[in-house]
Amino acid sequence: MPNTVGYAEIAADYRKQIQGGALQPGDTMPSLRQVCERYNVAQTTANRAYRVLKMEGLTIAKPGVGTVVAGPVSNNIGTRVRLYEETRKALDNGESSRILEVGTVGADELVAPRLDVAPGTPVHVRRRLVSRNGVPVHLSSSYYPAYVIAATPELTQPVSTGGSRELASERLGVAQDHVLEEVTSRLATSSEKEHLGLTAGDVVVSQVVRTVTLADDRVVEVAVKVVGGATILRWATSLATNTLDT
Repeated sequence: MPNTVGYAEIAADYRKQIQGGALQPGDTMPSLRQVCERYNVAQTTANRAYRVLKMEGLTIAKPGVGTVVAGPVSNNIGTRVRLYEETRKALDNGESSRILEVGTVGADELVAPRLDVAPGTPVHVRRRLVSRNGVPVHLSSSYYPAYVIAATPELTQPVSTGGSRELASERLGVAQDHVLEEVTSRLATSSEKEHLGLTAGDVVVSQVVRTVTLADDRVVEVAVKVVGGATILRWATSLATNTLDT
């Protein structure tokens, strides 16, 4: 093959294979050397193509294995609400949640206005890493006001409840009504890169801030989720599908 292939074309080729199903979540991608040989390009070109795929959230570095195809994007919140109602779990098949930290922190300038509290007000936080088929999908930090913790003391324990927000809604006897999702892009921190298996020097991630409101207009949770890829979006979704028994 003549040496006319650029990194964008290589990335587009593998993107098509991943999105078309030829390469499945968890599959190991060809090594950089194999890419160089297949497309007759220098390693810098192959590495740049792989960086594009990682930045788009299509692949991820897995220690001891190499570059693997990332799992599909985690279920949206509406799907999770319905899943919990049917199975009592908010995680789909193949998904697992590992609690990284639980405790009390002062609400920062991102969380405080969404919980309608003053900056520095103590709020409860649960940080966790969600994986699909062993591949990290996203990091999530959920913040809860005091009345949620009073009704759901399980949230103070470093174990997965199978649906923290859903359990809190059920205990309070008020259905989840709607969610505001705000998505921005920024550079990943060192800790985020380590947990998500991102190896590039500067990695752009999407930060999704979800504010979930109950039918009585109280906020039950503000969640900050970090995933691969770069987007700037904002939308709201109604969650009022069923009324919980009191």
